[in-house]
Amino acid sequence: MSETIPHWLTKQANIAPDQTAIELENGTSFTFLDLKEKSQHFAQKLAQLDIKQGSHVAILSNNNVDMVIAIHALSYLGAVAVMFNTRLTEEELEYQISDAEVSHVLAENNNTNFSVPVYTFFKVNSLQEKIVELRKEINLEDRFTIIYTSGTTGFPKGVVHTYGNHWWSAIGSMLNLGLNNNDKWLNALPIFHVGGLSIFVKSVIYGMPVYLVDKYDKRSVHDAIMSKGVTIVSVVTLMLRELVEYLGDNLFPDTFRCVLLGGGPAPKSLLEQAKFRNVPVFQSYGMTETSSQIVTLSPNDALDKIGSSGKPLFPAQLKIDAADKSIGEIFVKGPMVTTGYFKNEAATEKTLNDGWLATGDLGYLDDDGFLYVVDRRKDLIISGGENIYPTEIESVLSEMDAVQEAGVVGKNDDRWGQVPIAFVVTNDKTVSAEAILEFASQKLAKYKLPKEIRFIDKLPRNASNKIVKSKLL
Repeated sequence: MSETIPHWLTKQANIAPDQTAIELENGTSFTFLDLKEKSQHFAQKLAQLDIKQGSHVAILSNNNVDMVIAIHALSYLGAVAVMFNTRLTEEELEYQISDAEVSHVLAENNNTNFSVPVYTFFKVNSLQEKIVELRKEINLEDRFTIIYTSGTTGFPKGVVHTYGNHWWSAIGSMLNLGLNNNDKWLNALPIFHVGGLSIFVKSVIYGMPVYLVDKYDKRSVHDAIMSKGVTIVSVVTLMLRELVEYLGDNLFPDTFRCVLLGGGPAPKSLLEQAKFRNVPVFQSYGMTETSSQIVTLSPNDALDKIGSSGKPLFPAQLKIDAADKSIGEIFVKGPMVTTGYFKNEAATEKTLNDGWLATGDLGYLDDDGFLYVVDRRKDLIISGGENIYPTEIESVLSEMDAVQEAGVVGKNDDRWGQVPIAFVVTNDKTVSAEAILEFASQKLAKYKLPKEIRFIDKLPRNASNKIVKSKLL
């Protein structure tokens, strides 16, 4: 029998109507009662567009409170929110519109030309409300969101998250980090990524305020920690490096208790710098398929296990596929793990087996059971917290007539962690690197574009005719 709970925003608005839910940089704030009422009104307006239970509605927006309201509004209608990355090209997003069976796009700005209707938040707010029955309960087995992650074949896959996935992710995090009465979680991550979205789910479940910034800026995040009562902040490695450098010889307030680090492993030297400055860094491990973190260091172990991602959150399990205690593929299991990929049974069957998720990442457990991630997916490039798959770039470059074949690898970069570098074999010696990048820019998001084009006579291959990428750099 499926399990239901009261709608989490309605419940929190009833328990603590005057508690701040969202605080903005300009000083504006919204209580849980404000958030509930605005979300319900927005839902009634969406009903005018025939958005209802089971509808798949994309959200294309950078961080703002209207985006959060829209996500909650869709949940009141029983619709599924398909979270779009604003850094993707229209061509990339059009694929997701078709694949996810999106009926409408809700956007911050209407500067796109999609095959389905696009409504800005402002335009929706100008509509008349249609009186429909809004959901009073949440079925934890129902779909809540779909977030796309690029596959190693270059084809994006829609990760389905149920309400239960998000619920257990929030509960697991709280059982690890604890919950203080004065907690305020700063969100500088994009809400269209699961790491950013999960903070707003935590907010309504915990009754905790979120300090929302439009985009990450080291100065504004630093100031919020120093003077706005922020106690927790989620960052990727690039952000942590800048915050530690900007802090200098100063100290964060004693009330600031957690920097939750995700988006790929951090250099040990950076973690040691943070420790020296008393910056409480909790490294974590997770992915879109696990609804955010699934392995995290606890407060008791953060200083003793530098470099480790910690242990599985309370409802989760972890195992290493290795014959002994050596390095092997990381497998995880738990109620926060996705039920599968939308309309992609082959990928679901390949990745999930009896609830165990094959992450494709390599790691090992130390004698105390702490996870150390030694490598990401075989060819995955992580640049500033964004996942970049080389095969996707290679596929685009190969579409150009002058390009015979291409190989893409990640090059270490002090600022971004890694950046993509393309090695290209051409059949036209007059083609320039600038021309290749111009071609690729029409099909790839800016952060996916190679930072260098290197021309070579042939790509190194093994006996199976597969490219040996380790010989490219």
